[in-house]
Amino acid sequence: MGAVAIEQPVKTAKLNKQRVRDGVATAVRISRRVFDATRQRNVLISLALVTLLVASSIGVVVSAHENRELFNTLSHLQGERDRYQQEWSQLLLEQSALSAHGRVENLAAERFGMVVPGRQDIVLVPLMSPALTP
Repeated sequence: MGAVAIEQPVKTAKLNKQRVRDGVATAVRISRRVFDATRQRNVLISLALVTLLVASSIGVVVSAHENRELFNTLSHLQGERDRYQQEWSQLLLEQSALSAHGRVENLAAERFGMVVPGRQDIVLVPLMSPALTP
């Protein structure tokens, strides 16, 4: 078990009415000086410039954050595009292999018993124009 330190209670100072009045009076004097200073033209210009500076810096931070998010999204989408491109290439190879003439001929002969017709079995049908039909 660890050691326990027992501290003596701290005595709080009683509020003296005079000290409170002095503190309030000092606060009022300081606030009057601040408000009087804001009425001066140079101080107003400085406050306006500080406000613009803070707004501009916040804009820079927001812009940098959005830029990073968009870059991450772009990287993700480029990776996805590359995967789709690879899959498309595989599908084209598969289609090429499955649609080869020799393979189609072999499948037709094996599954359906089809053969290439000889010259004597080929019949040419003449093309009839629709305007000449009675």
